[in-house]
Amino acid sequence: MNLKKAATFAMAVSMVATMTACGSKSESGSSASPENSTAPSASAAPSASTAPAQSAAPAITPEAGATLKIWEDKPQQGFLDARLKDFTDKYGVKVTFEELPPTDQVTKLTTDGPAGLGADVVVFPHDQVGRAAQAGLILPNDVFADEVTAANSEKAVKAVTFENILYGYPYNNETYAMFYNKKLFPTPPATFDEIVNFAKTYNDPKNNKYTLMWELQQFYYDFGFLATTGGYVFGSDNTNKDDIGLNNEGAIEGAKFMQSLKSTVLPVKTGDVSGDIKNGLFQAGTLALDINGPWRISDYKKAGVDFGVAPLPSFNGKPMSSFSGVKAYYVNANTKYPNASKLLAEFLSSKESQMKNFEMTGNLPSNKEVAADPKVTGDPITQAFLKQFENSVPMPALAEMASVWGPITSAMTDIWDGGKDVKSSLDNAVTQIKDAMKTSK
Repeated sequence: MNLKKAATFAMAVSMVATMTACGSKSESGSSASPENSTAPSASAAPSASTAPAQSAAPAITPEAGATLKIWEDKPQQGFLDARLKDFTDKYGVKVTFEELPPTDQVTKLTTDGPAGLGADVVVFPHDQVGRAAQAGLILPNDVFADEVTAANSEKAVKAVTFENILYGYPYNNETYAMFYNKKLFPTPPATFDEIVNFAKTYNDPKNNKYTLMWELQQFYYDFGFLATTGGYVFGSDNTNKDDIGLNNEGAIEGAKFMQSLKSTVLPVKTGDVSGDIKNGLFQAGTLALDINGPWRISDYKKAGVDFGVAPLPSFNGKPMSSFSGVKAYYVNANTKYPNASKLLAEFLSSKESQMKNFEMTGNLPSNKEVAADPKVTGDPITQAFLKQFENSVPMPALAEMASVWGPITSAMTDIWDGGKDVKSSLDNAVTQIKDAMKTSK
């Protein structure tokens, strides 16, 4: 993931098929990495009856006197204001919105859930579903499992499933791509060589003129450099926690290339490129290229920026990869109103809601019918994200991902800010990750 912030973000560390974002992660949907506690196991959670045929009425009704709270990201507030009113009109259940970045929600739910203070319905990128499920923080999606499975892309459903149990109600596939200012780049650059050449005459830090920015402190975005040349988080398609590929030859090659961009393209420190700073420069017209997610589309349109979106540029002869993810609603295992909460999660992730969300925010739908709608297929910005998604890597959903974000983010900071040796920095990060995984057992 709006995985806004993740990528330490947890994104770290994965439209029509399974897109973060971030989120807003600072934007990326998965940057800063949240962390842990104990609650009753999800397998012990009360289960409702299996969903009936799609033509039948829901098998549950809201509890008497139910009132709900939902945590969501700020960019989703307009959409929620509209749909929560519709939900209240339909079910007679009042819902309050509380702003909380998706990447922070599992950590907060760890303490607030058992204490009875957590939201009834929460949202987070799919890379955290394993952690949340193992801690018993969320209920399985049982009542609406058939409908959700049939309506959404297979990859989206798989992303929000952990150990063969469906937990999520997916509504958004996302990855990041390259926004470009059409006044500065009438045609988007296809390679980093073009970007480096443009920066030679355009960059002017004193006047806030930069060629390219991404959130340097978010591994959600940095991962693309390592992955393009062969790096990976976990082996066997991110299912083998014992095989960490963040310091293999490919990862080292990609990190060295990224390090070279400090002197040629982006002469700042990691802390100088927050989401707000970067977004402000792009809206002001002084930032030519912005690596960002679809959650930023609405703001840039409102700001009147003449922009386009293109897949990420290639380097070392390879198209740049990215993380991708699926955001979904989940029901707090400690909610007092599980029936009403499940109805709300289903309502907000329904076909009608996903279409409205796309129209209002640009969120890329996981629902197959919405994804095939002409409004979606005919939109060039959406299609650019979809093309980038084809070259993306889903964020790992293993609970061990929580041990990755901190060490690898520190390593990338050392590499960028301190100019430290790439291999030794990545080797050290992997050692720390393995140690953290051992102590978290």
